[in-house]
Amino acid sequence: MVATFRRHTLAGQMLVLQLAIVVVVLLAVAAVSLAQSETTFNRVEGRRVSALAEQLAAQPLVRSRLVGPAPMEALAPLVHSTRVQSDVTSVTVADRDGRVVSSTNPTVVGERLPLGPGVGRGRGWSGSLDWDGSRELVAQVPVLGATGSNLGRNLGTVMIGEASPTVWKRLSGASSYLLIYLGIASALGVVGSWLLARRVKRQTLGLEPREITGLAEHREAMLYGIVEGVVALDPQHRVTLINDMGRRLLDLPEDCVGRDLAQLGVEGRLLDVLTGAQEEAPDRPDEVVVRHGRVLVMNRMTVVKDGRPLGSVTTLRDRTELARLEREIGSFRSTSELLRAQAHEFANQLHTISGLIQIGEQEEVVRYIRALNQRRQSLDMTIGRRVRDTAVAALLMAKASQAAERKVTLRVSDRTALDRLVPEDAADVATVLGNLVDNAIDAATTGHSAVAEPWVQVELRQDAASVEIVVRDSGPGVAPELAQEVFAHGFTTKAAQQGERGIGLALTRLVCERRGGEIAVTNTAEGAQFTARMSVRHSAGAVTEGST
Repeated sequence: MVATFRRHTLAGQMLVLQLAIVVVVLLAVAAVSLAQSETTFNRVEGRRVSALAEQLAAQPLVRSRLVGPAPMEALAPLVHSTRVQSDVTSVTVADRDGRVVSSTNPTVVGERLPLGPGVGRGRGWSGSLDWDGSRELVAQVPVLGATGSNLGRNLGTVMIGEASPTVWKRLSGASSYLLIYLGIASALGVVGSWLLARRVKRQTLGLEPREITGLAEHREAMLYGIVEGVVALDPQHRVTLINDMGRRLLDLPEDCVGRDLAQLGVEGRLLDVLTGAQEEAPDRPDEVVVRHGRVLVMNRMTVVKDGRPLGSVTTLRDRTELARLEREIGSFRSTSELLRAQAHEFANQLHTISGLIQIGEQEEVVRYIRALNQRRQSLDMTIGRRVRDTAVAALLMAKASQAAERKVTLRVSDRTALDRLVPEDAADVATVLGNLVDNAIDAATTGHSAVAEPWVQVELRQDAASVEIVVRDSGPGVAPELAQEVFAHGFTTKAAQQGERGIGLALTRLVCERRGGEIAVTNTAEGAQFTARMSVRHSAGAVTEGST
């Protein structure tokens, strides 16, 4: 048969500990009471027995009988009467040699009396003495001769003793209400311990210590074992919990716990998301925030217990690398779309040529082909002459075909001038230009535009160390309330109008800031204008021509 042992609950342990404390306190009170009682007894009774012993030693009968014959028979009545009248435990008389000659206890007659310090030299003494099998508080006084040849001589010793009270007598004599006080204190201690145990049980939600320890260990494992950041705030927007990943992503100090967001320098879009100032859509709770060069995806959940708000918990995911991969995939997708657009355009042109041949309009076919060739050469010459970097020029020509498929005219400003750049800088310029042109085409093709022939204009301006990209469109522009927040929110132009979320402009801003630049949007009379600036390096052997 296997015996099972049930562990004590937290409330039970608290009750046992509190009762143990109460018992210790009661024992301490009892010890103090005993000490006080003993001190009082020694002081009061010591004086009394000393006075009685001095009175008995001064009796002429005691002096005369100690030097006379048969002192026991002569002193016995006096010894017994003194004991009865004084209500003491013992009365003893000894001769000059310390032999007991008379005592209230006849069994000690003839034995040697243990004398205190100095008694044999004529001085009195009082104190505790083990005598006749018990411990007594005694007073020993020498009997001195008063007449004749015995004047001043030590004739013997008188000892009067009072038995020390038992512990129970001392407790009962300490105070007539001591036991009542101890009983009331015990009852209050038991009731208080029980109430404290119940309160602790409620505050710990019924969890036992081993369960609380397990929860704490699991929490530590979850918080510091995941790759996502976790930030918990109380209703006053103070940081109550944050793991290492969350602190690193938000660039917060190590002592951020317990401080509010304002003290930590959190503001703008990040503050709105963490505090829930801008409610998320129920079907799309994730929010994109750019923080110190990182693209963060944040998800905030409000914590409510029994209808009482306890704060919020926000998870953070670093999407910077993913955004870079999305940008690269997007470039491939854009290339495929451009190829599809060009294939569609070529197919339409071939269909036109085929139709002209079928109806016998050979001369019209020649004129049509010449017109297409001239238009293509004109576009290639315009872009190639102004944009000497092949990657950026190729991007512009591809975007022109994509815009043409969507019935949008892509124009390159006469003031455009760009020299050849190093490959890394050319890639970043192409990224920013491609995102801005895509957004501009989306804005120009919206149904809100009243322009009969939508258009997008690109202008590239370059100086010794930077490039400025200006993209204008004929769309409805950016709403004034979004003009300052569109990049922080990560909206694209299309998303800004439809209320969707994206990271196109957030990536554009990230690239510009990484290169020490900036990006801004303004509304013109014709539509929106995006202006981006970034520092670049020129390729070796580049020729600057027409720079402004």
